[in-house]
Amino acid sequence: MAKVKYHFNSKSLTFEKVSLKWRDYFMKLMSYLATGAVFSAVVILIAYNFFNSPKEKAQQREIEQYKLQYKILNDRLDKINGVLTELQEKDDNIYRVIFEAEPISSSIRKAAQGGSNKYAKLEGLKNSEILVETTKKLDLIARQMYVQSKSFDEVFYMARNKEQMMACLPAIVPIRGGTARIVSGYGFRIHPIYKTLRMHYGIDFTAPKGTPVFATADGTVVTPEAGMSGYGIVVELNHGFGYQTTYSHLSRVAVRPGQKVKRGEVIGYVGSTGLAVAPHLHYEVMKNGKKINPVNFFFNDLSPEEYKKVLEIASRVTQSLS
Repeated sequence: MAKVKYHFNSKSLTFEKVSLKWRDYFMKLMSYLATGAVFSAVVILIAYNFFNSPKEKAQQREIEQYKLQYKILNDRLDKINGVLTELQEKDDNIYRVIFEAEPISSSIRKAAQGGSNKYAKLEGLKNSEILVETTKKLDLIARQMYVQSKSFDEVFYMARNKEQMMACLPAIVPIRGGTARIVSGYGFRIHPIYKTLRMHYGIDFTAPKGTPVFATADGTVVTPEAGMSGYGIVVELNHGFGYQTTYSHLSRVAVRPGQKVKRGEVIGYVGSTGLAVAPHLHYEVMKNGKKINPVNFFFNDLSPEEYKKVLEIASRVTQSLS
């Protein structure tokens, strides 16, 4: 039963019964609801800011697990990259050196992919930096592995053709007793006609006219390039594997273009044709279109002591014969 409320009337000095209208009840109800709403809002605000719900706690644990897995993944990628780097070093400094192949440049091994930003879809997320860096690292390793795989294919091909390659290596002296006949080596030498210091791209062997000249490796006789008039009568051999040799100032040739020759086979005879002041053989070696010092290939005919002596003779700055 509801309590009856009275009101003291100061004029009549009596207690009068208070009768509430529906409007008063409504206002009282609204005040209760407003108070409850404010209290609930405060409680919810505190709960959201200072306490995690079970679902939020589960999500937080999941995020921490993701971070741990990303760290483990990056550590594994770093280890794989270390192994790959070791393989690249062995490839460049051991395998390709054995087969006299050029090392693969760093720009090719680590070439970036061009085009549009393929990581745009990963950007803008809360942990996008981790995702992008990990993906970039994985893509770089994938590209390096592809380059290394192609390099190993090339090394395997060279290993399978090692015997053929060794036969095509210009590894002997092109004239009998030639090491004792060297009068001018590779480097800057005084030209015998112009009397100026010029780059001498081969080795001059002095010998009587008609002395046989030998092919220094297996190869095919090719037509000499234009612009070699000063070289006189020339025989040029293509040995494959990037090697080419030139035998100049001959008196006559013993082979024809297109003919295949073996190492040690006579291909011509010493002469003094072209810009030459005396009978001699001018011998050049090219690797991949670049002229290199022929004396570095005489290891097949010489002992270490003889090779050292030949290097000393060939390095002297003298007057060339052509």
